[in-house]
Parts: sequence; structure tokens; C-alpha cells
Amino acid sequence: MLKCFLQDAKNIPAFGFVAACLLVAGCQTTRNIENDVTKQIPETFAHTKDSVNSATIVWRQFFSDTTLIDLIDIAFKNNLDVLMTLQKIEIARADLRLRKGALFPEISGGGSVSQRRFGRYTMDGAGNRTTDITPGHTVPTDLPDYHIGLQTTWEMDIWGKLRGKKEAAFARYLGSIEGKNLVLTNLISEIAITYYELLSLDTELEIIGETIKLQEDAISIVTTQKQVATANELAVQQFEAQLLHSRALEVEVLQRITVSENRINYLLSRFPQPVNRKKSILTKEIPAQVMIGIPSDLLENRPDIKQAEYELMATKADVKSAKKAFYPSFNITGAMGFQAFNPSFLFRSPESIAYTAIGSLTFPLINRSAIQAQFKTAQAKQIEALYNYQKTIIHGFIEVYNEMNNIKNLERAYKLITKKVAALTQSIEISLELFKTGRANYLEVLIAQQNALQSKLELVNTKQQQFNAGINIYKALGGGWR
Repeated sequence: MLKCFLQDAKNIPAFGFVAACLLVAGCQTTRNIENDVTKQIPETFAHTKDSVNSATIVWRQFFSDTTLIDLIDIAFKNNLDVLMTLQKIEIARADLRLRKGALFPEISGGGSVSQRRFGRYTMDGAGNRTTDITPGHTVPTDLPDYHIGLQTTWEMDIWGKLRGKKEAAFARYLGSIEGKNLVLTNLISEIAITYYELLSLDTELEIIGETIKLQEDAISIVTTQKQVATANELAVQQFEAQLLHSRALEVEVLQRITVSENRINYLLSRFPQPVNRKKSILTKEIPAQVMIGIPSDLLENRPDIKQAEYELMATKADVKSAKKAFYPSFNITGAMGFQAFNPSFLFRSPESIAYTAIGSLTFPLINRSAIQAQFKTAQAKQIEALYNYQKTIIHGFIEVYNEMNNIKNLERAYKLITKKVAALTQSIEISLELFKTGRANYLEVLIAQQNALQSKLELVNTKQQQFNAGINIYKALGGGWR
């Protein structure tokens, strides 16, 4: 550590020469990092020509179900993840204030009371015995000292090291806001998906209940036929087994409803309770056709991409700040106040005024390897942030692409399964009529009922997947936080 105190104008040329030499040496240890790994994002999403992006739609307008909107409103107020992200924003804001404050002088006030005694056989002790502190009074052997005043320290940010830290803190503050937006987006999609899952389970429960009634009627018929010797005990047992299977399936669905309800309760930060909802999913309209826009819209709309971008900006500022650590640090320290050996003299001006002013220049010499390690760490973190930014963009593009195709395929599947359900539902009636007249055996009735049940449940599941796909693509485009 080398300190140069500017006491005389004669020292300035030598001081400047040493500073210049160390500055050049510091510059030679650094290099610029080129951002040559960022790939260009495609111009369109697989032949789409939408110029409008549905991510700009406010989530209240995207969802039409008022019950769902009410649940999301409660979650915004109570969800613990949201509340935690708000505190992360406060932490980032406080760090930003700290970095801003480091650019300005630090001033503190204080006072002290002390007493000193110098040894007699010392230069100070010998001199004090013959020195008058006031006319006719020598310096006392036990010398009190009273001091009150201000102290200041200031690191002058000549090279921009502190400004780089402030820029990094500001970028991370903006990133914390995007982190909150990301939490809101995920929260909305999770509540909506679970809500429609509940509606789907309610509809499944209704379908199973209707099937159970049909199976009970079938058992009544086959029991009557057994009594008149047109059916046997095997047929009765098969129908009863099918009925028991349906009732077990009903219990399973009831448990899944409980789990889904409590998932929503958890997201709303409340203890288990019934979730208000409308019962059927088949009568609900899926969200309106989503407009995809262009891939570059993702950079502005998706909170995770923007958060990764701000982190990249922060690491760039960290690298600049770490680079400036090789340069000399110029510090100014000073103090000014009143000092006297007697309190009655403390505020007597100008005799009791005391001050110091020190300018120091600190050069990194012995610990340069530590500074180089910090600089390389900052460089590695910048490259890591760059890769993460690129990965987040690719991930977002693939999410949108997948959900686009998913929506189209689910629409086609829903139409086909609807026709399948209609055919199998009709087959139940036909098989029962034939069974009553002895033109169909009980196995054909069982198969018809089982296939119809499965197809109806499949239709409900496909409808739920359509809702999920609409929610997922809205989220993938960056919607939900506005």
C-alpha cells in the first residue's frame, strides 16, 4: 500500500508519473468481453402473420369467469410468494440507495473526552514542563482533552468504480420488479389451470353419477332376467362389479377435488375450505383466439426474459467496476471542530478551532492477484448471465411454438371425441334394448357402458386441456402481469 500526501506542489509531477504508470499497468490486465454468443431470434412463429400480441391484454379481460377473477384478486393480496417478492424489491431498492450514497462524502459528528500524561523523561514530557499553556501556567502533567466536531471521509470516484456498482444495483432493482411480474404471471396461470381442473372434476363426477344410475338400472334388468331364467348369476356379478368400479372411481374423483380445492386455498394463503365455482366445464367457452404477434415481442413482454436481461446488464456493470479496482483510489478524510484542555475554552474562537485534511492515493500492489481473481469472477458471471439470457429467449420461443400446435391439435381432437361420445352414448341405449329382447348378451352391454363412460371422461379431459393450452400460451407470450 502506497500513500502519497499532497503537501507540496513539488510532489505533483512525481505523483502524476507514478499514477500514470500504475494506471497503464492496470489497463493491461483487462480485456473487453464481446457479446458474440447471442443468437438472432427468428422473425416469425412458423408461418404466423399476426402483428398484434395478446400478451398486452389485461388479465381481467382475458378471463371472462367472474368467480375466477375474484380468486385471483384474493391471491394478489394474500399469496406469500407475492409478498416475498415485494420484500425482495425493497431489498434491491435499499441496496440501490446504498450504492448511490457511496458516491457522496460521509459526514459524521461526535465528541470525545480524554486525559493524557506524558512520561517525564520524554520529549513531550520535558517540553511540557517549560511551556506555558496560558500566561504564567505551564502545561499540566495530567492534560485533559475535550473535542467536539465533524468528521468526513470521501472516496472520489474518478474512474467510475462506484458508479459501476450503482449501475449494477439499479439493474438488479429493475430485475426484482420483473421477478415480481413473473411471480404474478405464474400465480395467475396456476390458479386458472387448477380452477378449470376443478370444473373438469365436477363434470366427471356428474358423468360418473349418471353412469352409476344406468348401471343400477342394468343390474335391475339382469336380476329380473335371472329370476325368469333368461340370465345367469355370472351376468349379475359382472354388472355388479362394473357398478363397484364406477363407485370407486367416484371416490377417487372426490379425493382429487379435495386436493385441487386445497391447491387453490394454498395459493390464496388460506386454510382448507370449499372453493366457490360453477360446476360444468363443457358449457364454458374457451378463451378467445390468442394473437401470437412476432417473436421479438417476447423480449418486451415476458418477465423472465426481461429479468435475465437486467441481470446481464448488472453483470456488465460489475465487470466495469471490477476492472476499475486495478486503478488507484483517491480518498479525502478530514475533521473540523473545537478542541481544548478546559471546557470553558472549548468554544473560544479562533484559538480552540482544530481541523485536519488528508488526501491519500492508494495503489493496489501486493493484493493484485486478489483483484484479478475478483475481475475474472465478474467476467465469468457476465458470460453466465449472457448464456442464461439466450437460454431464456429460446425457452420462451419453444413454449409459444409448442402451445400454438397444441391448440390446433386439441381443437381437432375435441371435435372427433365429441362425435365418438355421441355414437357410444347411442350404443348404450341400443345395447340395452337388444339385451332386453335377448338379441345382445350382457357383455355387449357392459362394453358399451364402459366405452361410453371413458369417452365422456376423455371429452372432459380434452376440454380441460384446451383451457390449459389457452392459459399457457397467454403466459408464454408474456401476458398476465399487467
